[in-house]
Amino acid sequence: MINLIVEFSKYILLTLMIVYTFYCYYFLCRNSERIKKNALKRQLMIIFIMDFVAFFVLYIKSLNYMYIVFYIELMVFFIIWYSIYKNVYKRASFLLLNNTCMLLSVGFIMLSRLDLATANRQLMIVVGSSLICLVIPPIMKRISFLRRLSFLYAILGVGLLLAVLVFAKMSFGAKLSLLGIQPSELIKITFVFFMASVLSRPLNKRRIIFITIVAFLHVGVLVLSKDLGSAAIFFVTYLLLLYVVSKNFLYLLGGFSLGAGGSVIAYKLFAHVRQRVIAWKDPLSVYKDNGYQIVQSLFAIGTGGWFGMGLTQGSPEKIPVVKNDFIFSAICEEMGAIFAICLILVCVSFFLMIINIARILNQDFYRYLALGLGIEYGFQVFLTIGGVTKFIPMTGVTLPLVAYGGTSILSTLIMVSVIQGMYILRANPSDELERRKRLGRNIYEEV
Repeated sequence: MINLIVEFSKYILLTLMIVYTFYCYYFLCRNSERIKKNALKRQLMIIFIMDFVAFFVLYIKSLNYMYIVFYIELMVFFIIWYSIYKNVYKRASFLLLNNTCMLLSVGFIMLSRLDLATANRQLMIVVGSSLICLVIPPIMKRISFLRRLSFLYAILGVGLLLAVLVFAKMSFGAKLSLLGIQPSELIKITFVFFMASVLSRPLNKRRIIFITIVAFLHVGVLVLSKDLGSAAIFFVTYLLLLYVVSKNFLYLLGGFSLGAGGSVIAYKLFAHVRQRVIAWKDPLSVYKDNGYQIVQSLFAIGTGGWFGMGLTQGSPEKIPVVKNDFIFSAICEEMGAIFAICLILVCVSFFLMIINIARILNQDFYRYLALGLGIEYGFQVFLTIGGVTKFIPMTGVTLPLVAYGGTSILSTLIMVSVIQGMYILRANPSDELERRKRLGRNIYEEV
């Protein structure tokens, strides 16, 4: 009987995920506020039903009442968090909020299935991070001098990365953590603040050289720390933001050529890079060593098929570092490839909403800030999923909001809160006046 319930539940979870994904794009294609509100309410209901079904399955398979306790705690957190936004930040993007809750839910379901203690730690991190993030939207509104702190962002970012290079210990072939945190995750945000701060001013050769030097220092220190995944994120963010602002295709072409050359140099210099490339090209040839992770990942994805083995029916614990780097493989195995594709589409919807927010913002600083954060999010999702599916070599970055990781969760929630703060500001009258000034109109005549 229990096995029948588990088998039936995977189709319920899959159907809920498909419907939720449909509403993500249905929302983006509609102009009616009433239709949008109804879509958001249905998404929220789907999240609660999906969590109930998943944790009910986890409970009946283990008869551990702590799964029920965890489910109640998670639902209470979502209700309080959503209520605060609904009553305090009424002009926030609730599609962005819904997608955040959905991605967190998928992560909590898989982490609970793998290790309930880890899921509890993740929930504590999320709650603490959310308390910090609730004050960010009003800060974005009231602290106008954020755009003038470019030197501070540069010094802070390079300084912390140098501290990691000097003092951190090697972990999985790279220097990542210092005092229990991963500074590169938080510096991703300060780096975008730096880029937006400089690029929002009139662009000239001196400023281009300045941001190129600072970007090179960030990327260079990360390469020396062998944190190549983060280095790639910083480099792509710098390159795409510079191209968007300058509209000079030569910068883009030259940057990607430089990046390709740097990749070849890294391959020659670092043994662990060569090992990852070999594992990517032919993982079975190094199955007992560096190819073990990717082979187990591919086995898990293949075993799951289109519909998955069912929650608790697979063996995701056989994948090394499954809770951090390979959680997408675990999702594929137990939830199925269709569920995983829908998860990717939710991430794409998340990215598109950020880009849309960047498009409607009036001030250049906020526009470039939202665009840079969106690029970082989108490219990190690409690196993670591309790595575990053998589309690209593994880079060691986590799937935002889904995988386990304290600093990663904190930085992503801060990023979302910064974007929400800018979205709330989109109709600020002072922004409209500044936009009109930029267009050369006579403000007083129009008012």
